[in-house]
Parts: sequence; structure tokens; C-alpha cells
Amino acid sequence: MERDELANWLRLTLTPGIGNLTARKLLAAFGLPEAIFSQSPSALQQVVTPAQADALLAEPPELPAQLETTWHWLQNQEGSAPRQILALGDTAYPSALLQIEDPPLLLYAMGRLDLPLHPSQALAMVGSRNPTPQGALNARQFAQSLSQAGLTIVSGMALGVDGAAHEGALAGADDSRLATIAVVGTGLDRVYPKRHHQLAHDIAQHGLIVSEYPLGTPPLAANFPRRNRLIAGLSCSTLVVEAALQSGSLITARLAAEQGKDVFAIPGSIHATQSHGCHALIRQGAKLVESAQDVLEDLPGMPIADRVPTPPPASMATEDSLLQALGFDPVSLDALQARTGLATAPLQARLMTLELDGQVARLPGGLFQRIATT
Repeated sequence: MERDELANWLRLTLTPGIGNLTARKLLAAFGLPEAIFSQSPSALQQVVTPAQADALLAEPPELPAQLETTWHWLQNQEGSAPRQILALGDTAYPSALLQIEDPPLLLYAMGRLDLPLHPSQALAMVGSRNPTPQGALNARQFAQSLSQAGLTIVSGMALGVDGAAHEGALAGADDSRLATIAVVGTGLDRVYPKRHHQLAHDIAQHGLIVSEYPLGTPPLAANFPRRNRLIAGLSCSTLVVEAALQSGSLITARLAAEQGKDVFAIPGSIHATQSHGCHALIRQGAKLVESAQDVLEDLPGMPIADRVPTPPPASMATEDSLLQALGFDPVSLDALQARTGLATAPLQARLMTLELDGQVARLPGGLFQRIATT
């Protein structure tokens, strides 16, 4: 994209009162942004309101600085992951996003731009920012298994399930395809949350990071629900790992369903608020899944040989008696004492050993939870 063309696209996105829908109407009526800005007020008012026409004919004051920042970001790529800005209508613009109700005018991308994006082989994985230890482990293991089976994992690089899904995907993929795609709610010159700086670097080396927001955009709360439509749009189906009833993950699931795509949900404990959203989705028709195999069985075109076998369950006869007493729901120390008959000191010592082995997690409120591992 040349500098003048970039300037016109940025001007269109920065013009106050001109959202994506109005911009698309203008593009349909007049062609490229350059043609829009050459129209007379009367011509513009055939498509937009007088106030919007006035706004279009006045250059946004922040445009020169935004243009300089963006052009510098595009031109100075030495030592960093490749970068690109795709305008609506570009041949490289993801065709899957053209099918959603509100495709972004500009899509900023960074990472493995040399690898093709196949939405039919991409799965969205979303969930709680504060998952249970089991939920985080499920996200990582499902993502790794699905990635090994040939799927690209799409998520939002948030804390919790998103981050675990990206990590699992990176662990399971090879360099012949996109491991994972992170759709973020900030400008691509920022990493949010900051603790995901290394994760963002790894994703850019083996996948893609994309955003519809201009460089410099901070992590505004309103931006994150909006980006969920892109997560759903870039994927063939959506898997919700853990979600409370008010979770933004349910927005992604709803958008995926509205786009005619399958929604999967992993059930959890009835006592964990992070599972209530998944249970609600299942009641509404989402497919209950217990393994990566369950997901793959519903995805067309996945080779049988690549499907991941479900490991056999552990034998109850050889299973640790304390693990049996724990079950998979959060439980207090007092309840465990009642179930096992163990005194406090040996029970705490045994729980510490299981925690160090990664078989038990300590939860807020003095609770413990068994972790299912494969």
C-alpha cells in the first residue's frame, strides 16, 4: 500500500461519525477513499447526513501524526515479524471476514504473512480470563491436540483460557502452517496484557496477530467485545472452554452461531461459576465435548489418521485413594478430612505432594481441586 493510499484509508477510519457501515456505503457509492474525499457536499449528502458530509470534508487533526506512525511501522520492519495492512477489497483481505455483518475497513497484521489462512481449518477457542486450574489445562491440552490434527487455533490473547489456547497451539503445530491467530483489541504496537509479551513474540514467529484498531490504540474496554466477531469470523467453529454467564466468550459463541457455525462447549463442575456459561450453551444446543476427538468428529475434511485418540481412563483400582476422595469438584480441607478420616497434618502433606506433582490445585477460599491430566 502506497503512502497516499494509506493516508486516505486512515482518514476514512478516523473521520468522526463515520463507522464501518457508513464507510461501506460511501465506498459502494464512490469507489476508493480518494474518490470519496473529492466529492462535493451535495454529492456526499446523497449518501450521508449533512453533518457527516461536513466531517468527511474536514481532515481529522490527528491524521498527520497517525499517518507518520503507521507508515514508519510499515517501512521499518528489520529485525521484527513481517507487517501488513489490508484494506477492505484487497485481494489478500481474508475472505472469511467479508462474510460477517461488519468487516473492518482496515486489518493490521503481523507475523507469518507467507502462510495461507484457511478458515475451514481454523477453530476459535475462548473462555474465562480467570479459569480454574483444570480449565487452563483443558485449554492448553485441547489446543495442542487440535493443532497436531492440523487446525489453526484462533483466540484473543487475553489472560486465562486465551493464553493457554495459544500456548497449546504453538506446542502442537509445525512451521508448514499457521499455528495460531491472536485477534487483539489494541493497536499492534502494543502488547496487552503486558505479561503476554513473550507469547506475542512467539505467536508472531509461528502465526499471526491481527487487529482492526489503529496503532497506538490502548486497551479500551469497549474494543474487546467488538473484536470477538473477528475471532468467530476467522474460524469454522468455536469451542468455549470455561465461561461464566456474563463472560465475553458467550458473545463469541453467539456470533459464531449467528454466522451459521458450530459451537462446542466443555462441561465443568456445577459448583464452579466458570462453568455456568458452558452449561447454558449446552442447554441452548451447543455440542458437549469431552475430548479433542469430539471436536474433530464434527469438522468436515479432517483426515481420520490425524484425529487424536482419547486416552483410556485411569483404573479406579490403581488410583490414589485421596484423589478418589477429591473427585473433580472444589472441596475444602474439612470435607476431605470427613471423607478420608485422615488427620490434618498428614492430609496437608499428601495434598502438598499431589500439588507439586500437578495433580491437585489450590483454589481461593482454602479449596482444593483435582486436575485431570492426559
